[in-house]
Amino acid sequence: MAASGLGLGRALGFSPRRAWRRAHWEARGRLKPEYDAVVIGAGHNGLVAAAYLQRLGVNTAVFERRPVIGGAAVTEEIIPGFKFSRASYLLSLLRPQIYTDLELKKHGLKLHLRNPYSFTPMLEEGMGSKVPRSLLLGTDMAENQKQIAQFSRKDAQAFPKYEAFMNRLALAIDPLLDAAPVDLEAFQRGSLLQRLQALSTLKPVLQAGNTLVSRCPSALLSGILLSQVLDQWFESEPLKATLATDAVIGAMTSPHTPGSGYVLLHHVMGGLEGVQGAWGYVQGGMGALSDAISSSATAHGASVFTEKTVATVLVSNEGRVQGVVLQDGSEVRSKVVLSNASPQATFLKLTPQEWLPKEFVERISQLDTKSPVTKINVAVDRLPDFLAAPNAPGGQPLPHHQCSIHLNCEDTLLLHQAFKDAMEGLPSHRPMIELCIPSSLDPTLAPPGCHVVSLFTQYTPYMLAGGKVWDEQERSAYADKVFDCIEAYAPGFKRSVVGRDILTPPDLERIFGLPGGNIFHCAMTLDQLYFARPTPLHSSYRCPLRGLYLCGSGAHPGGGVMGAAGHNAARVVFRDLKSM
Repeated sequence: MAASGLGLGRALGFSPRRAWRRAHWEARGRLKPEYDAVVIGAGHNGLVAAAYLQRLGVNTAVFERRPVIGGAAVTEEIIPGFKFSRASYLLSLLRPQIYTDLELKKHGLKLHLRNPYSFTPMLEEGMGSKVPRSLLLGTDMAENQKQIAQFSRKDAQAFPKYEAFMNRLALAIDPLLDAAPVDLEAFQRGSLLQRLQALSTLKPVLQAGNTLVSRCPSALLSGILLSQVLDQWFESEPLKATLATDAVIGAMTSPHTPGSGYVLLHHVMGGLEGVQGAWGYVQGGMGALSDAISSSATAHGASVFTEKTVATVLVSNEGRVQGVVLQDGSEVRSKVVLSNASPQATFLKLTPQEWLPKEFVERISQLDTKSPVTKINVAVDRLPDFLAAPNAPGGQPLPHHQCSIHLNCEDTLLLHQAFKDAMEGLPSHRPMIELCIPSSLDPTLAPPGCHVVSLFTQYTPYMLAGGKVWDEQERSAYADKVFDCIEAYAPGFKRSVVGRDILTPPDLERIFGLPGGNIFHCAMTLDQLYFARPTPLHSSYRCPLRGLYLCGSGAHPGGGVMGAAGHNAARVVFRDLKSM
């Protein structure tokens, strides 16, 4: 990826318009020796932070080490003619006010909402000529109940109440997402004025607590044990396992792991274009979202630079941030620095260690970053043909093709066994597979008749048993196993493959800077959330070094393409700049 300009745009599958936009950033963003704010990393949160700061009159520059912006929200043409959302691949959690404030629709963002949204085919032998059963869920509750009744009439009756419960729970948590956490450091160590100011951060906590107590008195169970929560509501394994996938996706946890319930909540509290809980594809891939955010930022005067690696944070003799040093030795001065990199990269690699307390460094080095994810991007020359839902004669996409397709998810015990394999250092023998076909709704991603397939698979450990490493042989062996599993549900899939891109946890770490390959920067466990994210006393986007802030997924409220961390950090930074 050493190409530049229009050549790079073509190499990565961007349109001439996007290539022009990148050239436009560089032309208007000639590197200056000083800015008000510098953002490390052009992931979506970093771009959101830059857009908000620039709109507030804070002259901001963003430095990205890769030749393309977006971080994990990126579109890349890995196989000629096929454009992949190479890492993140679905949109739902983006905060509504960011969509509105940054005028992302005006800046080219187009969405394809999915309905139905979930498809779980069964493997049922001995059926003779009968088609195996499947579970298809969407926005039509009556149809959902009809689908669920194939497995349990009791569950079909309970499902609307479960959905209402989860929606109430999501609404209770919602106020916490758009504000900085309670500033415990100010409460404990600040002046009287700082303590009084910190009291304002209690408002969203009190709102959430009041809603939970009044509307969801049993909500605490969702943070304890997912399997207990699902067992309270349902009896049919296909439904429980389908719902459980949202709770363990991206997390090295089983449905039987304490705390697994929160990740489920994290995946149901989104929405798109006013539709609560909706998930969708971004036209042109996830990189088009990053393009739109960057376009909004640069329209207000921000500068976005690619292939500019930050080597270290620059600190004055008085112990205050005064800019960054780039890998080429250039110094760029600024009043503040925001890091969209992980807490580990920010504080263990980019920050001079003498300016950080030893206990803080130890806490950062001990963060749980375990990840189960191997992402496989696949180019195919025809749609998968599932036994449980055969293709149409003309090969046109059917409703289930637009869904998140859950394979090896008929039983929660399957998920638990897959997790146990990884805990022993082995890739799962029957991996959990979430298969998406974004080209079913967005044909611009692949040549006519062809499709791009996203496989979000787990569980794969970062370190393999027996001292093995993720070399090409191990990668291919695991991908072959995943393809064999898909073949069982959709015979002919392996013959349709044109090419594939395999990203194990070490690959995700190396390419995207995700520590341990963790898509959330650090695990979304109860001990690493809210005022403990990334560490207690330093969860308000500030850190022990004055002028340095976190604005990425390692800060509150965590991972997912949400933008909240960038938005919230920008507000904290702006308040601090006003008081300087």
